[in-house]
Amino acid sequence: MLLIMKVISENIPNESLIKTTSKRVDYSDTYSTTNHLDSLEKITNMVFANFPNWIIILMKLRNTIVKIFDLKTQKPPDYNTDFKVGGYVGFFKIYEIMNNEIILGADDKHLDFRVSVFNSQESTHNIKVSTIVQYNKRFGKVYMTIVKPFHRLIVKQVVRRAYKK
Repeated sequence: MLLIMKVISENIPNESLIKTTSKRVDYSDTYSTTNHLDSLEKITNMVFANFPNWIIILMKLRNTIVKIFDLKTQKPPDYNTDFKVGGYVGFFKIYEIMNNEIILGADDKHLDFRVSVFNSQESTHNIKVSTIVQYNKRFGKVYMTIVKPFHRLIVKQVVRRAYKK
């Protein structure tokens, strides 16, 4: 029997601490799927540490293009894969680790973003992956307008892919 994992778009959970990580939220989204029995650490790694090849190709293309605009494309000097605050999952820095939520993200001159993996325990869709973006310059808004369709497609796909494993 083939099991299709439906990814649902919804609001950021009220209890999520991601709402407190930025002065202003210029863009946000949340995607969730069915119950998951794995730990938040394992789910976070499944979502953000091992992208499919087509996403890796898109990220390389993105890095080639944004390098012209002096945006970050390389791993930072403090890069490490320890699963603790200050460590990284993929290219996302870990900012918070709590029992029910992990907050990751990155800051650049054009925008700052945070991603939350949140276990709400309130419904059959209890793992929620939320993104918030704060534009730091006008270019941040332009950049996000261009990448938004790709972002949505990629996030839905990596959430779905994580739950299939």
